[in-house]
Amino acid sequence: MPVLARSFEKAGFSTILVTPMPYWAEMVGTPRTLAIAFPFGHTLGRPGDEKLQHSVISEALDVLENADSTGTIVHSEKTWPQNTQEAIKSWQPEEPSPIIAELAPKFREMLRQRNQPK
Repeated sequence: MPVLARSFEKAGFSTILVTPMPYWAEMVGTPRTLAIAFPFGHTLGRPGDEKLQHSVISEALDVLENADSTGTIVHSEKTWPQNTQEAIKSWQPEEPSPIIAELAPKFREMLRQRNQPK
């Protein structure tokens, strides 16, 4: 996405990236970014929540209009309208995909080993 944004900018179009991962936007150099602390896949809000979605889009357009320089990252003060753990459970499938079923135990073990005193 950032590469596409830079290509559009070269062609004379202004762009803004709305992302829950502002660190990566900064690392790859997006022209303008609205950082939002929403779950992956729900960058503009929950499905059917038009009011929240319009609000996020409006905020992004404000950043686009008022950003002082390229590389501007604005952190939204919007919060996900649900407890984080509930939100994670609500958008996760009941059964993990095969790749997650395979990798999850390995990640847990890696984290367990990393957290052990040396």
